[in-house]
Amino acid sequence: MVIFDTDVLVWYFRGNDRAAALLSQTPFNERSASALCLMELIQGCRDKKELTIVRTFFRENISGMVHPDDKISEKAIDLLGHHALSNGLRTVDALIAASALINDAPLVTANWKHFKGITGLTVERFRP
Repeated sequence: MVIFDTDVLVWYFRGNDRAAALLSQTPFNERSASALCLMELIQGCRDKKELTIVRTFFRENISGMVHPDDKISEKAIDLLGHHALSNGLRTVDALIAASALINDAPLVTANWKHFKGITGLTVERFRP
């Protein structure tokens, strides 16, 4: 399993060739994202057409959706306690990082600075 951060998918939707290549090179059954990633993308939609594109993309291109549960929430709270003041870690990023940690999956992100200090988290840096 590989968890994609929201920013990688934003680059994909902007037509970034590297983001498209990264997705196509990752086997379908390994592509995952947090439900929060989908929520962030939906929140950024400007109209129903974009909403349909985002939902269709997820249905056709992301095989696993990680939903925050008690374990993920508890881990995210712990991460915020350790990294919110020092690294500026925010709630959604903490939940996405916790999802990767709990599932023992690498997190692919262009915003590696948000995640670089988290012990045990494997961060694969995406460079658009």
